[in-house]
Amino acid sequence: MVRRSVLFTPGDRPEMCRKAPDAGADVIVFDLEDAVAPRRKTEAREAVRNVLSDPEFDPDCEVCVRVNATDATRADDLDALFADDHSESLESLMLPKVGSPDDVRTLADEVGNYDASLPVLALLESADGILDAPEIAAVPETDALAFGAEDLSADIGATRTAEGTEVLYARERVVLAAAANECAAIDTLVTDFEDEAALREDVDFAIQLGYDGKLAIHPAQIGPINEAFTPSAEEREWADRVLEAKREADAEGRGVFAVDGEMIDAPLIARAERIRERAAAADES
Repeated sequence: MVRRSVLFTPGDRPEMCRKAPDAGADVIVFDLEDAVAPRRKTEAREAVRNVLSDPEFDPDCEVCVRVNATDATRADDLDALFADDHSESLESLMLPKVGSPDDVRTLADEVGNYDASLPVLALLESADGILDAPEIAAVPETDALAFGAEDLSADIGATRTAEGTEVLYARERVVLAAAANECAAIDTLVTDFEDEAALREDVDFAIQLGYDGKLAIHPAQIGPINEAFTPSAEEREWADRVLEAKREADAEGRGVFAVDGEMIDAPLIARAERIRERAAAADES
């Protein structure tokens, strides 16, 4: 499943929820948490349930709902989503403020009470969550780790900078934890949705770190994010040459081979395989 772009949409704006798939994001997240004022939670739940249960709502992307972190509020969220056989359109849940593996297990158990099961995108945005990232990623229901730099900065008392050095360790730790447990890593959002240059620079850095996708708060961010996470024609051609040369070397019993004058070793083979996987996933989206 490709998750290059993950777009948040306020749950209390049903007209936006219905239009969200048109943005071209791989994942749309109907938000019942931060994007909704406390007094509008009930309205948001009803709106999201109505959209998901509408037979004319047939998106060609993954549909996720971000539930609330607090037990009582989340219980109301889940009751609205699952009390009457949840819609097949709902494919995953995002859990905010995940601080331990028990948070994901608890959500999975709560969903199981409705005889349902959905993968969880665990949003790590606290010191506890970052430090427990490997254990959180290891929970079977965890399908992706998402990094939330803004809330993390507030939690630890850091000052956000354009360079992002204050959250770099956390950003890298999320990638490592996800990779070690074979789940996706989704990078933090860029809050200034009008600054495309800053977005492109940040996405490129996220790719260098090893991220698989990025959070977004505005449809205008989807195009640049998808473009960056989709291998270019040159990258695809290089990967094809490397993997073809590897097949020939394996057939001839050679452990060493070169492509374009460069000696190819295991890390470069792994990079070529990753490019091919990303290209295939992007082509299917």
